[in-house]
Formats: sequence, C-alpha cells, structure tokens
Amino acid sequence: MTLVDDTTTTDSRVPSRRPFRFGPVSLVLRPFMIAVNVALLIALLLLLCLNIGLGEYAMSIPEVASVLLGGGTKAQNFIVMDLRLPRSLTGLLIGVALGLSGALTQSIARNSLASPDLLGITAGASAGAVALIVLGGGGSFVGALALLGIPLAAICGAFLTAIVIYLLAWKGGIEGFRLILVGIGINAMLVATVGWMLISADIDDVSRAQVWLNGSLNGANWDQMWPVAIGVLVVGAFVIASTFTLGALRLGDDNAASLGVNLRRAQTRLLLSAVALAAVATAAAGPVAFVALAAPQLAMRLVRSPGPPLIASALAGAVLVVGSDVIARTLLPVELPVGIVTSALGGPFLLYLLVRNNRKVSA
Repeated sequence: MTLVDDTTTTDSRVPSRRPFRFGPVSLVLRPFMIAVNVALLIALLLLLCLNIGLGEYAMSIPEVASVLLGGGTKAQNFIVMDLRLPRSLTGLLIGVALGLSGALTQSIARNSLASPDLLGITAGASAGAVALIVLGGGGSFVGALALLGIPLAAICGAFLTAIVIYLLAWKGGIEGFRLILVGIGINAMLVATVGWMLISADIDDVSRAQVWLNGSLNGANWDQMWPVAIGVLVVGAFVIASTFTLGALRLGDDNAASLGVNLRRAQTRLLLSAVALAAVATAAAGPVAFVALAAPQLAMRLVRSPGPPLIASALAGAVLVVGSDVIARTLLPVELPVGIVTSALGGPFLLYLLVRNNRKVSA
C-alpha cells in the first residue's frame, strides 16, 4: 500500500487572491496595483506643488504645501490660490480625462493604437473650435458667451465626429482594426479641413486659432477649471462604475455576450463616455496630443495588468500633463504650450507601439 501525504495537495477552489466583500460588492485586493496607484498619486502631488511654485515669485514645494493646507502669507495665498492653482488643476483634470478616454477606447477596440488622437475625436473638436474662430465667432462674443463659445464648438465637433466614425465602423459590432482605420481616415480629412480654414482666414483669427491648437494652459482660471472638473467627475464616476462591463468587453464579443453583456449598448455608452472626456479636455485647453495614447499603455506596464487599468491610467495621464507643463515652463527661456511637449514625448512612444505591434503580427 502506498501512503499519500494529503498536506501537499492544493484545493483548486481556493482563490489565489483574498477577496474583499462589502455587502453585495465583492472585489479582489491587488496589493501591487494599489502600491503603484499610491506611487503615481504621490508623484502627481509633488509635480503639482512644483508646478505651482514656478514663476517670477518662486516658491519651494514645502511653501506651496503650506499654502494649500491653509498657511502662508497673504501674498503667497494670492499667488497660489488665485494665479497658479487654477492652471495646475486644469492640467491635472485634462490629464485624468485623457487617460480615462484612452483607456476606454483601447479596451473597447482591444488595440493599443486606439486613442482619441488617432481616431479623429480630437481633430473633430479642433475643427469645431477653429470653425467658430475663423467664421467670425471667436472674438465677437462677450461675457459668458466668450467663455462658452469655443468650448461648446469643440464639444459639438467631437461628438459629431464620433457619430460619423461609429456609423462607418459599425458592422454588426465594433471591430478594433476597422474602427482605427475609419478613425485615421476621418482624422486626415479633418486635419486637412483645419489647414484649409487657417489658410483662408484672417491673420488675427489664424494667430488666435494657432494658440488654441497648440494645447496651452496659459491663462487658465477658475472659470475654465470648474466645467472640466464637473465633466470629469460625472463621466468619470460612470466609467468607474462600469469597470466590470469593461472587463467583460476585453474578453471579446462572444465571451462578453455569454456573460450577459448587451454588446451594442455597452460599447455605445462607453464610447460616448470616452468621447465626452476627450471633448471636455480639448475644449478646456485645446488638443493636448498623445496623452490619451501613452497614459493607458504606461499604466498597464506599471501595474502589469492585461488591459489598461482605469485609475492608474487617469493618474498617469495627470502626471504626464502636469509634468509636461513643468518641462514647458523650464526647458527654454520662452514658455512653451504644454501640447508641444506632449507631442515631442508622445511621438517616439507611438513609433515604439507601431514597431511592437508589427513584431506581434510578424510572430
């Protein structure tokens, strides 16, 4: 007779990770993911304080932190709270919106190249804003209309572009490769349209449009920050609540349908959320390129997850935008728009993704 040591056997029914239950909600705790998110949050806070401290009246990170916590002199409070904090918070919120938008589009298309930049959503917002500026609306509004005119035109342009792309890409469902090809084509046409409008416009309107098209945080104030904050809060809460649906969609259409997900409804809602986030971010400061493309991929590699993680993507996007703004204000004697820095950083990353995807296909 052979004796078997039962202590060496493993019960396959025991989960590899300890679950966390709160009422009807059941989650799996991932300590490494939590640690990465905390590290990104700390890096974001440090960059935020560093960015606020930059300027003719320089302030150290501890001094900025003291003001934010209620201390500091009257002069420091005026400089931080009224002049510099709105700009940094606007950049932070734009990064969060673009990071979430990129994570959604890449998850739905199941392709790392899917982002609002390449799909034409950002170009649609740019076309709407430039059309308003060039056709005589950009400088004629007064009061509240001056504040809302260009952002609303950008949002309308983004949603109209998204509807066209969705209708052209739909073929019994959303297929990632088809979505990207249609988006690239629409993006090219919109870029050409923006170029034509700039060539045929008055020189004053062209200069105003060029400043907006470069993606700049210069002059950002509380009135610009609050609409972005409300949009990110409302849409972001819906996106986070849809985490489980998004996870099912990453498994493929057949698997998601077998799990009870209504494919058409889920894809439409999440794509509209991605468009809304990209539109709000673009309307606030102009097109800030490549953040929506790079942030989810960086977050995915940091967290070591199979798909773009939502919270880490949002934090990575905020770190990229605020960090790029720091570089834009310190790299050269002349302050650069933040969109130029993100484009310079994102271009090589796009080439890396193209080479990587090409190697996967070849293999």
